[in-house]
Amino acid sequence: MAEAAAGFLEQLKSCIVWSWTYLWTVWFFVVLFLVYILRVPLKINDNLSTVSMFLNTLTPKFYVALGTSSLIAGLILIFEWWYFRKYGTSFIEQVSVSHLRPLLGGVDNNSSNNSNSSNGDSDSNRQSVSECKVWRNPLNLFRGAEYNRYTWVTGREPLTYYDMNLSAQDHQTFFTCDSDHLRPADAIMQKAWRERNPQARISAAHEALEINEIRSRVEVPLIASSTIWEIKLLPKCATAYILLAEEEATTIAEAEKLFKQALKAGDGCYRRSQQLQHHGSQYEAQHRRDTNVLVYIKRRLAMCARRLGRTREAVKMMRDLMKEFPLLSMFNIHENLLEALLELQAYADVQAVLAKYDDISLPKSATICYTAALLKARAVSDKFSPEAASRRGLSTAEMNAVEAIHRAVEFNPHVPKYLLEMKSLILPPEHILKRGDSEAIAYAFFHLAHWKRVEGALNLLHCTWEGTFRMIPYPLEKGHLFYPYPICTETADRELLPSFHEVSVYPKKELPFFILFTAGLCSFTAMLALLTHQFPELMGVFAKAMIDIFCSTEFRDWNCKSIFMSVEDGLEIPLAPLSRHFQN
Repeated sequence: MAEAAAGFLEQLKSCIVWSWTYLWTVWFFVVLFLVYILRVPLKINDNLSTVSMFLNTLTPKFYVALGTSSLIAGLILIFEWWYFRKYGTSFIEQVSVSHLRPLLGGVDNNSSNNSNSSNGDSDSNRQSVSECKVWRNPLNLFRGAEYNRYTWVTGREPLTYYDMNLSAQDHQTFFTCDSDHLRPADAIMQKAWRERNPQARISAAHEALEINEIRSRVEVPLIASSTIWEIKLLPKCATAYILLAEEEATTIAEAEKLFKQALKAGDGCYRRSQQLQHHGSQYEAQHRRDTNVLVYIKRRLAMCARRLGRTREAVKMMRDLMKEFPLLSMFNIHENLLEALLELQAYADVQAVLAKYDDISLPKSATICYTAALLKARAVSDKFSPEAASRRGLSTAEMNAVEAIHRAVEFNPHVPKYLLEMKSLILPPEHILKRGDSEAIAYAFFHLAHWKRVEGALNLLHCTWEGTFRMIPYPLEKGHLFYPYPICTETADRELLPSFHEVSVYPKKELPFFILFTAGLCSFTAMLALLTHQFPELMGVFAKAMIDIFCSTEFRDWNCKSIFMSVEDGLEIPLAPLSRHFQN
């Protein structure tokens, strides 16, 4: 009974919220119709003539004051609406709680408490800043072979200027160093990474390769008496091949050929700079740049192999790359490895990778959390039934799977809508915001097929994912397994995702139920007062009838019986201890 009463109250609350959210126009027309019906008893024409006579006697100063106050009230209303839409709370309420309440003595001014709270606030601020950091998408697509083809077919731009600008900054950080001006080809590429026009970047890459070729032809006769090893001191520009593979190649096969040429050039530069890295800070910076170039090339070659169906080869390349450069975690190569292993259905290897990277000291991601949930769900999803679980309860394995799903949903609540195909997918951006809609799109774009391959996994997700929100009723203030959900995700995702995509917002910003209830109560009270004023006898009869109903014996008996049954259902205390307690 108690659960039924609670469910009825929740349903009633949702109905009221829904009616006030979408049916306010109907309510408005109902009020207009009621006023029209009651125009004769209300003497609307006489009242309007009286009001017009009163307004004619007012001075211009009154209208100036009225207009000024209305303007100020309108500005306050607009500001309040904007602040609520952006931050999910009322500005006046926040100022009242934060500033006026301490002045009125509502907060204890204990120094130790203040210091602890300040330390907690600083920790939460640092965590919020780290969680709102934009990360490079480890599974980003190729611009020429994938993003541009989408634009040719649909006429839509899948990447935003903000996203591409972040990529340009990444390229300048990874592929350039302070000594690039000493080599003409690298100097050209340093300018190419800053170009906004794609054609200008491609032309600059070709120019860098041509300059390298001309220098080789000119300097080879001058050192004809030298050894072959000395002639190879003039390598081709690896970063130029990278740019052409990313933006000019129209197919993955063409991109792979260019990346293989880049690998030859980049490997030679890396070996030379490795020998000279201890000769000074300039050589050390150059070696760091060559390392980033080599890792990027090998990772993209592995992704090309994965795209072309050579998944085992891609897995081997990723494992070798992670062993050769274990400290370069900025590329998040383990997420590429997890996706490739899931494609091979090598779930034991996936579990081994998760055991290494799903650590409390390492930053989490949707790939890690949802892959762990998928492995837990795989053990029970084929036999899971909501009806059977409601009758017998959840087993230990099912409980572990549900907890893993709740953990993943708490980290990124946007992913289930894409996995369950409640929202349409778009091409993932080149950068993502962890726990945001952009990360959800990037994960679901590549992992939806893996969830579909596991029988019953999506059904288990569909039955359990919304239960997470009952554990974290106020996600912006307090989390369950993670830090509170950052409030900056919506703004950053709108910058990263194209305008034709409807950004998923969590938690959904709705007007508080108290405001809706107060508005409805005030409207209902005003309507009762108006009807009582105009029809006192009729409303008196109606009020007397309602009082008789509520005071009747049958109603009291029914109400007491329902309350007693709800309390009896809610209490699970055995009767024997209670009887002994009362006897003492």
